[in-house]
Amino acid sequence: MLQFYQYPPCSTCKRAKSELEQLGLDFDDINIKENPPQVDVLKKWLEQSHFELKQFFNTSGQVYRDLGLKDKLATMSEKEALELLASNGMLIKRPLLVKDGELLQIGHRTSYKEL
Repeated sequence: MLQFYQYPPCSTCKRAKSELEQLGLDFDDINIKENPPQVDVLKKWLEQSHFELKQFFNTSGQVYRDLGLKDKLATMSEKEALELLASNGMLIKRPLLVKDGELLQIGHRTSYKEL
């Protein structure tokens, strides 16, 4: 089963969701602002994927800028960073695509046709 973490007003998320629908893929649509992944889930994804911790952050987002994370992220522990991500879904780069608990993609850069 696919899980699609997205923020409804996000244009990138809208395009990705549209592609999933056009491909006829069944997925759980999860609003990342209302239901951000918990720390243990983020940690599992980080450990099992090829993504780096910084890639999980929405570095172009307002919350990221307001918190001054550009300068703070490098000195944070992994635990602190994951707790921060879990506390505010707007800090997480989106959309996220998860299949059977495994994080496949952060952001929408490639096609979903191979799913």
